[in-house]
Amino acid sequence: MTHEIAVIPGDGIGQEVTPAAVDVLEELDVHFEFVHGEAGDETQAETGDALPEETAAIAADADATLFGAAGETAADVILPLRSIVGSFANVRPARAYPGLDALQPDTDMVFIRENTEGVYSGIEDEITDGVRTLTRVITEDASEQIAEFGFEYAKRNDYDDITIAHKANVMRETDGLFLDVAERVGEQRSAEYDTALMDALAMHLAMTPEDYGVVICPNLAGDMLSDLAAGLVGGLGLLPSANIGEENALFEPVHGSAPDIAGEEVANPSAMILSAAMLLDHLDYPGEAAAVRTAVESVLDSGPKTPDLGGSASTTEMTDAIIDEL
Repeated sequence: MTHEIAVIPGDGIGQEVTPAAVDVLEELDVHFEFVHGEAGDETQAETGDALPEETAAIAADADATLFGAAGETAADVILPLRSIVGSFANVRPARAYPGLDALQPDTDMVFIRENTEGVYSGIEDEITDGVRTLTRVITEDASEQIAEFGFEYAKRNDYDDITIAHKANVMRETDGLFLDVAERVGEQRSAEYDTALMDALAMHLAMTPEDYGVVICPNLAGDMLSDLAAGLVGGLGLLPSANIGEENALFEPVHGSAPDIAGEEVANPSAMILSAAMLLDHLDYPGEAAAVRTAVESVLDSGPKTPDLGGSASTTEMTDAIIDEL
């Protein structure tokens, strides 16, 4: 069976790490057809549209999408792309790897982030001069869907520790609903879980990350807490992510476009290649996904490494080493 994969490099280092992930996928004994699209700052400058209709159509029609990064136009690119693929869950693993100087080497957790609402619903207004508002949307249906996904993910991937993050002591109506629904799902599944105020959770994640496995979060909390976790394992260059929908999905590194190093061939391709491994899992190629992860882990352990990891290798040199491991 041939799967169609949309490839959208975007801006900055997305132009360097996305081809690296495609090179890795092409080394595998799988049948992928890659269809390329453009989006981002340069695309907007050239066409007047950060996400042209033809690129949106490519993502909509594909079985999955690999996306690199977006710069100043991120809100005009990644949020619509996530909507186009029907993504309701953002999955962000944060693991410490051997051979790296991780701040917390026992870290192995996954953030399951609600991906459609919260403060990212885009409902902002200017009430009067100097007064602006943002409407935070939390619904029972979306809360139930992300909770079901989170508990099922933990079960499928053998995580025993499940935490529901919230701020229901202050946002009583919105996070109160999120918490109530998520707890109901846990109880219906007879699952063990904890709940935690998201601000206190940030402190505990930094101090004792080994106490946590799967963290089910509202949208903004998942965004912030997963970036905090990146600091525990060695930086954003190591965090992949998946945006999962009912019939489609989009995979992207957590890092941004990194304009300060764009074009210098020093970007760490690990997060993008690990995102490609998540794509393989999603399309039911678990053996190939495991092989890619093993290859990345081997190179992270023994080198060559890019400058962000203390080495001097280029993006291409590190990618080639991963391919050699495969």
